Amino acid sequence: MTATAQHYEQLLALIYEWMAGGAEAALAAGAADLAGLLPSPGLCLDLGAGFGMHAIPLAKAGFEVIAIDSSTYLLARLQELAGSLPIQSVCGDLLDFPKHLPTGTKATLIVCMGDTLTHLSSPEEVDRLASLAHEHLAPGGRFLATFRDYSQPLQGDRRFISVRSDQSRILTCFLEEQGDRICVHDILHERQGDQWKMQVSHYLKLRLAPEVVRQMFADKGFIAKIEAAPRGMLRLIADHLKL
Repeated sequence: MTATAQHYEQLLALIYEWMAGGAEAALAAGAADLAGLLPSPGLCLDLGAGFGMHAIPLAKAGFEVIAIDSSTYLLARLQELAGSLPIQSVCGDLLDFPKHLPTGTKATLIVCMGDTLTHLSSPEEVDRLASLAHEHLAPGGRFLATFRDYSQPLQGDRRFISVRSDQSRILTCFLEEQGDRICVHDILHERQGDQWKMQVSHYLKLRLAPEVVRQMFADKGFIAKIEAAPRGMLRLIADHLKL
């Protein structure tokens, strides 16, 4: 198990839905993230699908979705929320997505939302993902991703980020620069009776410069652009040229 997968299993997966404001708010935000950006419905791969923040709105929009994530806990919640929607959940590495495509089938859309790109272990893996996406998207298909720009890390007190809090839970993030990575320390306080219990875990994210990411996809044959996205993210839109 990778350090990132272990971090999610031990801490983040259990509170991820809460972090996003609850299922209803998260699904509404996911639908808003995708509004005006979708090609005609077809087969969609959701890489790093989590509990279905984007997979469920995609299925509701008419896509047949293959949702891939490393967390069995989050995928179980996805299936619970999805009900009878056409979503196939797969527990595995997102770079193995070609194995889960039906034989002879190419995707219409591939999404990789919510800073998942920075969870890859190296820039070379991001480049590999770009190659795989171009190979397995149908002509005219689209790759859509959101990620955070850590190329200019926060300094001083700005490295401490209040993620969410309520009467029983407080989540704070601390960012620490480590060369071409950023170390994300998640500090979770949960109330147990009249006391607070603290749990701390960390994992590494890539510091991906936006233009470098755009160029990786352009070099594979995509028409690629970067633009601002909600919640402090950047959005990569990479279109596969039609034949």
